[in-house]
Amino acid sequence: MKLLAEGFAKGAEGFVKLLPEDPEDMWHVYNLAREGDHVTATTFRKVLLDKGTGAESERLKLKLTLQVEGIEFDAEGGVIRIKGRNLTESEHVKLGAYHSLELELGRAFSLWKAAWDALDIERVRQATDVSLSADLAAVLITEGLAHVCLVGGATTLIRARIEANLPRKRGAAALGYDKAWSKFMEHVFNAVQRHVDFGVVKCLVIAGPGFAKDQFKEYLEAEAVRREVRPLIENKDKVLLAPASTAYKHSLKEVLSCPGIASRIKDTKAAREVVALQEFYDLLATDSSRAFYGPGHVFAAAEMGAIQVLLISDSLFRVNNVAKRKKYAELVEGVREAGGEALVFSAMHVSGEQLNQLSGIAAVLRFPLPELEDMELPQEA
Repeated sequence: MKLLAEGFAKGAEGFVKLLPEDPEDMWHVYNLAREGDHVTATTFRKVLLDKGTGAESERLKLKLTLQVEGIEFDAEGGVIRIKGRNLTESEHVKLGAYHSLELELGRAFSLWKAAWDALDIERVRQATDVSLSADLAAVLITEGLAHVCLVGGATTLIRARIEANLPRKRGAAALGYDKAWSKFMEHVFNAVQRHVDFGVVKCLVIAGPGFAKDQFKEYLEAEAVRREVRPLIENKDKVLLAPASTAYKHSLKEVLSCPGIASRIKDTKAAREVVALQEFYDLLATDSSRAFYGPGHVFAAAEMGAIQVLLISDSLFRVNNVAKRKKYAELVEGVREAGGEALVFSAMHVSGEQLNQLSGIAAVLRFPLPELEDMELPQEA
């Protein structure tokens, strides 16, 4: 995401002008824009124009500012739809009239807020800092099923799903199996060639159960040479193998925690989230008085200054309840000011999905609090 202009400060009104460049940017925008904000962007509207020969309908390009009342995110299409009241004086759209805007890749827009909090500012910095992206591509593959995924700093997107009905290997069907398997690998190869940009990704991981991953890696290398696909040939050392229990998206957590992969992307946000969540689960199993989840217990631990690592999902901040959002934002700031680490997980990552199953908030403590374990505390912030 390109930062074109900015004028904001924590706790004050201000604006930012952004240019989304890839699908992950749209996730950041979805987390930034909320009810009551002002969004300025170009849009198109059919209007009736009197040209002397009668009224004619014409599609005009307009620049409008809407006060946001609703926001929808189409993750697959990479489009955000904003609904709200028009704040721009225009001969074609009345002031206060309801209208909609579509924010999409390659189209700049401005966002104004009455008050910017620390999490919004951090989101802007994260979205516009390319060093925070994981830049990992993964092929999750087993016999007859493959997913080609792109793992960014804030999102995990499935770019292709390839399925094939493979005959049994035994008997007369064996010949048919070999042909079907070769065709299946060809489709997966084509998907990799189409969706994986080695100018961006740090590595391509081929993962899955059994020997399918090994066979596909061999096929990928041989086919790249046969077709003279230079990006694949020149980046052969970026293609790695990793174990995974399935070929489905949730197995990416196993891939990201694999030592060989983690070392390649160790400085990225996605990798840190996976490690932190695993550390929390390990502690929950071995020393539960130092691992808590749920708003009640986590806020109680924070009041005692006991939090070493806070794990919190960005889904908790996408609320129109200003007081609730402010409470979570102050929790994050408070943990950091006390010398702890606060990790804001993306709900679009497998680690964020796992955290959401634990209410979206958890904490690893500096010291045990056994008395806190037995307390019944509210599960709402």
